[in-house]
Amino acid sequence: MKKIDGLKGLIYIIAILTFFLSGCEKGEEKVAGAAPAEKQPATTKTIVAVGNSLTEGLGVAEEDAYPARLQRKLNANGYAYRVVNAGISGETSSGALSRINWILTLKPDMVILETGANDGLRGVDPALTGENIDRIVRILRDRRVTVILAGMQMVGNLGKAFTTAFADIYPAVAKRHGLALIPFFLSGVAGDPTLNQPDGIHPTAEGYRIVTETVYPYVVEAIAP
Repeated sequence: MKKIDGLKGLIYIIAILTFFLSGCEKGEEKVAGAAPAEKQPATTKTIVAVGNSLTEGLGVAEEDAYPARLQRKLNANGYAYRVVNAGISGETSSGALSRINWILTLKPDMVILETGANDGLRGVDPALTGENIDRIVRILRDRRVTVILAGMQMVGNLGKAFTTAFADIYPAVAKRHGLALIPFFLSGVAGDPTLNQPDGIHPTAEGYRIVTETVYPYVVEAIAP
């Protein structure tokens, strides 16, 4: 009986070991079947998209906002960058300036700065808006961050003098600091009801696809050097 019990015990132990080793082999196959780490592009650089609801992507899914679309396009074309969406709905240029030190904690290599639209809609003096944007750029440049400035335009019912002064902010700041300037962030989208949500201000998912196509070449050009 003792010999029989010992044999049964040995068979039982062998069965357990066989089961365990089989499970380990399956796990190893799963890892081996994954793409080798060295073949996956490493994310080595960070772009921070700073702005208001137009950057945040108000009214669309996060993956449809332009920062997420921009990252996918960059990665698909071999650029190892991650794009952080730092857009906040309702933010003015004063708000963007107040949180610029927080932006720097994200350790950006590049910032795409889209701000000022809410200033214009609230009738803020364009001189103040321009001063805020200038200070933001100075702070970023002092920390050796590449800046791409997104130009904005204002609705015509605020008067020609105001809209002209507002539009002139962006090329003036860009020229002063030698920045890449996107002439109009919403080019090809603004004013088209098929590309904007019912409020007529915020792009739809398709609108953001076009915004991404507008922004992309400026980013690639800034990366190239």
